[in-house]
Amino acid sequence: MQTYKNKMQQASQLIGQQGTTWAGMNPEYVARMQLQNRFNTGLDIAKYTAKIMREDMASYDQDQANYTQSLGCWHGFIGQQKMISIKKHFGTTRSRYLYLSGWMVAAMRSEFGPLPDQSMHEKTSVPALIEELYTFLKQADAREMQHLFKELDEARQAGDQVREQAAQESIDQFETHVVPIIADIDAGFGNEEATYLLAKKMIEAGACCIQIENQVSDAKQCGHQDGKVTVPHEDFLAKINAVRYAFLELGVEDGVIVARTDSLGAGLTQKIPVSQSAGDLAEQYSAFIDGEEVTSLDQMQSGDMLLKQGGTCIKPTRLANGLVRFKPDTGADRVVLDCITSLQHGADLLWIETEKPHIGQIANLVNRIREVVPNAKLVYNNSPSFNWTLNFRQQVFDAWQEAGKDVNEYDRDRLMSKEYDATTLAIEADERIRNFQRDAAAQAGIFHHLITLPTYHTAALSTDNLAKDYFGDQGMLGYVKEVQRKEIREGLACVKHQDMSGSNIGDDHKEYFSGDNALKASGKDNTMNQFAAV
Repeated sequence: MQTYKNKMQQASQLIGQQGTTWAGMNPEYVARMQLQNRFNTGLDIAKYTAKIMREDMASYDQDQANYTQSLGCWHGFIGQQKMISIKKHFGTTRSRYLYLSGWMVAAMRSEFGPLPDQSMHEKTSVPALIEELYTFLKQADAREMQHLFKELDEARQAGDQVREQAAQESIDQFETHVVPIIADIDAGFGNEEATYLLAKKMIEAGACCIQIENQVSDAKQCGHQDGKVTVPHEDFLAKINAVRYAFLELGVEDGVIVARTDSLGAGLTQKIPVSQSAGDLAEQYSAFIDGEEVTSLDQMQSGDMLLKQGGTCIKPTRLANGLVRFKPDTGADRVVLDCITSLQHGADLLWIETEKPHIGQIANLVNRIREVVPNAKLVYNNSPSFNWTLNFRQQVFDAWQEAGKDVNEYDRDRLMSKEYDATTLAIEADERIRNFQRDAAAQAGIFHHLITLPTYHTAALSTDNLAKDYFGDQGMLGYVKEVQRKEIREGLACVKHQDMSGSNIGDDHKEYFSGDNALKASGKDNTMNQFAAV
């Protein structure tokens, strides 16, 4: 990366070449504005973040302790505050991403209003949110750089060369808030051409990683709801190809594709593929179709289908709507076939949607996949749809019971109750939850852990608490004690909301443009000065 001094020198040369017409340009201000905006286009971001993600994937292959994480964000401000917080607490954003959840786009960003996760929202809202997230992350860069420039100016004015040098080094070593986004394209919003067109928009907005699922696009359901319908492998692979072509067309050669399978919880298919040769993917897919064995045509009625499975003919089990049912208890086998097939045809990472957070279950599936593709690794949904407390308490209960430990003091069906919170079982369950991501990365091949819609829930919870206190007996103390005082004492940058919204950046720009004529907002009467010591 170019240093601050190099940037100034280049700007000075450029301005000097223009003679007197650019005499109003200050080379240092030019350098500052360039450093505050390190990415000129979404494609610049996609290429930069794709490289980071590939490096992280390689690092995980070397040591499974090097897993990555993200949280789902439904607004640019939420994503920005998340990354500012990560830098504050951990000093670096490395291995921390953002997740763009189709569920939250549907529920919170559609012009139709709140919608279920069924691909009914406008497809354009997905790239729009990607662009918004990166706009806010870039603004976080600009704000932090503005603070560093102010520190540099104050050091110069004080004649403190040590402090000046330290500020300049901080500028040169600045780490951007821009991180990879794993972006949910649902089932592709239509046919493979529609998937390609939307993928292009998402990549142009900055997405380096696109997650696509093997459900039927026009019958898509949330991964944790019933009624899921999958497509044959050929249909899904065509959409993986479409996404890859979009990456390559736009020059994002390191673009990452996450192939998600919903087969574990999907019991239906919309169509039966045509087999071209013995043992091909279509035949393997059709082998899972449920049906009644047919030994005589007298068993057939008008409109019935006849399917040959190996040496047997069956009448497929169909619902009233024409959907075809899979054989029971074949979900795991279909998942394994889905994952191997996707990795062998262009996908980079897998997503297996499960019904519970159980490391043993995930590991069993991944180990079977790795028999064919040794470096297979997952993106895993640490979903709020799981009752984590109950699930893990029941896992501990079952483990204890299997080991012969006395569990008579516990009622397995009531383990969510507060009365168990201080028990040994609950404490062990919480410890398993705390270590879930680390243990699953090591034992079940999970490269990336995400929570799809956490900020949906945190927004609801914090708003509920504020409403309860502010409109109740606490009045204004409900806000001061539970919000502002905590912001101040915990060092949240957002307590200076004027600064966070870009007021000080704007003041600097006014000075660049207007010199001493600039009308600034940050004078002595700005009430934000009350937080000067924060």
